[in-house]
Amino acid sequence: MQMGGALADQLTHVFRLRREDRRVILMAGISAGFASVFGTPLAGALFGLEVLAIGRMRYDALFPCVVAAIVADQVGKAWGVVHTHYVIGEVVPVQLWSVMAVVAAGIIFGLTGLLFATTTHKLGAFVKRLISYSPLRPFAGGLLIAVAVWALGSNHYTDVDKYIGLGIPSIVQSFQMPMAPWDWLGKMLFTVVSLGTGFKGGEVTPLFYIGATLGNALAPLLHLPFGMLAGIGFVAVFAGAANTPLATIVMAMELFGPEIAPLAAIACIASYLVSGHTGIYHAQRVGHSKHHRPLPKEIRLSDIKQFHAQSESASERKVTFIGEEK
Repeated sequence: MQMGGALADQLTHVFRLRREDRRVILMAGISAGFASVFGTPLAGALFGLEVLAIGRMRYDALFPCVVAAIVADQVGKAWGVVHTHYVIGEVVPVQLWSVMAVVAAGIIFGLTGLLFATTTHKLGAFVKRLISYSPLRPFAGGLLIAVAVWALGSNHYTDVDKYIGLGIPSIVQSFQMPMAPWDWLGKMLFTVVSLGTGFKGGEVTPLFYIGATLGNALAPLLHLPFGMLAGIGFVAVFAGAANTPLATIVMAMELFGPEIAPLAAIACIASYLVSGHTGIYHAQRVGHSKHHRPLPKEIRLSDIKQFHAQSESASERKVTFIGEEK
């Protein structure tokens, strides 16, 4: 996605595009990157439309994003790219008990996405303060991960090798059989350390891994099929972490079939709402607040904490002023 956006940005110089047109071409590039990597053209188009601003979509970019996503997907297929095929098996009917179970799971998925985004950004800020020389940060992070892998080794309880790669075999396995209940946490810890110490990219597939294995762990507790809840977790954790509920709902349909759509939609929306105004993309803007608490228009996620601090400080000064006046 980063490569798609960066490559598309080069066209702004070639065609001397205006700022607004540049945003559209960036969205199209992101859509193309997402669609070609995961083989989900409709989800890719929606992702490009959703990801720049929370709660707002630009319909003038709809056609460019859809065309870019479909063409990118077809180019990948023509090149011989084969995407991973996921089989979720049984999908339970939409009934009161299944809806309530999926709502509960969606809340947990959203909190997990919030935890991932928050810890990654906080660790990144801490490491920047601790190590001023930027090339040294990933060196230290890589050394830490290497030592951890060597120390933990691979045994019956801690097969750390599956936490340090892309993780596709583990994701596929989570649809088929019970997994270790701590697999999602192991993947999260290694990914957070990698990203927080300066390694770039690599949030999306780890979030799919975390969601699928967490869904697998929750399935027996909620009396739902392993494959179905792993599939829902696959998309719902990412929905909360990236603030893209529509793209992930459509992605569930493209990857797992239309039968899962109602329950996947419930989980993705619950995850999106619970995760609040946090996210893995700090440059993401708030087009429309998720909740009633007002936020400035177009504020970046990275600036929200400072805005709340200033608002609280202003409220304290106002209270002090009123007290002195009395």
